[in-house]
Amino acid sequence: MKLELSRVVQGCRLGVLAGLGKSEQHSLEVPGCLLYTRCATVPHLTQDTLHTLRDLPSVTQVSVDCLAEHHEVLEEFKEGVRKFAVWLTKSFCTVSVWGSGGRIELTVARFMAIQAAIQPDCYQSMADGETWQAGTSHKRVRKAVDRTLAHLDECLVLHQKTQELKQAEIFGVVEGGDIMEERLRSARETAKRPVGGFVLDGFHSAAMDQDVRTQLIKATSVELPQEKPRLVLGVGRPDEVISCVEAGVDLFESFFPFQVMERGCALSFNYTIDPDPETAGTSTPTVLEFNGEMPAVKKLNSNGDGNIMPFEMNLKDKRYQDDFRPLVEGCGCYCCKKHMRAYVHHLLVTSELLGGVLLMLHNMAHYLGFFKALREAIASDRLQDFKNRVLHCREGD
Repeated sequence: MKLELSRVVQGCRLGVLAGLGKSEQHSLEVPGCLLYTRCATVPHLTQDTLHTLRDLPSVTQVSVDCLAEHHEVLEEFKEGVRKFAVWLTKSFCTVSVWGSGGRIELTVARFMAIQAAIQPDCYQSMADGETWQAGTSHKRVRKAVDRTLAHLDECLVLHQKTQELKQAEIFGVVEGGDIMEERLRSARETAKRPVGGFVLDGFHSAAMDQDVRTQLIKATSVELPQEKPRLVLGVGRPDEVISCVEAGVDLFESFFPFQVMERGCALSFNYTIDPDPETAGTSTPTVLEFNGEMPAVKKLNSNGDGNIMPFEMNLKDKRYQDDFRPLVEGCGCYCCKKHMRAYVHHLLVTSELLGGVLLMLHNMAHYLGFFKALREAIASDRLQDFKNRVLHCREGD
């Protein structure tokens, strides 16, 4: 696996993560996202419906907490989660210590045994990530960084001894809470280890102010080698993604479309920029501007719950029961081509399963389109125009 950077513009890193998978023939454009799954399956979508989407990420995220309780099945299967799930191509394993029955106690030996059963192409090492809450003491954060580095060293030893992981890459985890000194120490020490990339943990949307997060990531990125990818966990909102990309992040999770779908909402922000700056402001109205109408949304509350303004529209709202337009004008996804807002509204208020399927298809298509447009904006030196378009309706929030 090798990160080939083509441009670095205003801190944004544009390039390709090449040599992925056991065949080393696959690649992933950066900045980009992993394909979010639960138990190695994209929520609400079958293999057939998933592949109606274009530009799917070539790397699938599989969380350990979904498989840790039942890894004996994979051990018996002996060929890893890729063949077990059939449709998976490349996989990246992330760590969590919570399962359906509560906290899962994992020793390093058990954790590595689970990784051997899963047989991922990349995986992150164990880490102490319980310091993301504001106000955590310096002493506690320092211990978390020490413990994370010790876990990484133990994982690296077992990684070398495990035949099933010989071709896999291990990502080191950078911890440190909101304490700059510990973030920098964690980054420097992790960079000294033979890791394939870095996971920036503890920057979850609900855990940290966006300005603080940006400052910490910028400072941390300086300590990391340029040729290795950086993945940030827990960040999905478009405005936060852009901020993190400017701070030097390459990869993101793609849980955000699923979260929006769970609220009965559709992603509806505009990410297109005019090819000619002189024509700016004359493009076709989007769903946010259509006939001067704003979609039914709510402000984000302090707990990070509720509908987010202005990135999504609440299709459970009664105003859509007689709305016969597509979810988003100009969207090429199956949902917007074949169905109308009124129909999706009906499916949601009657709790029909098809509602979740259609919303998931639209939200994934919209989110992947956002990342593609972000890369194009960086490549064409139009990043500021892109930001203005995406963040347009946030003025006056």
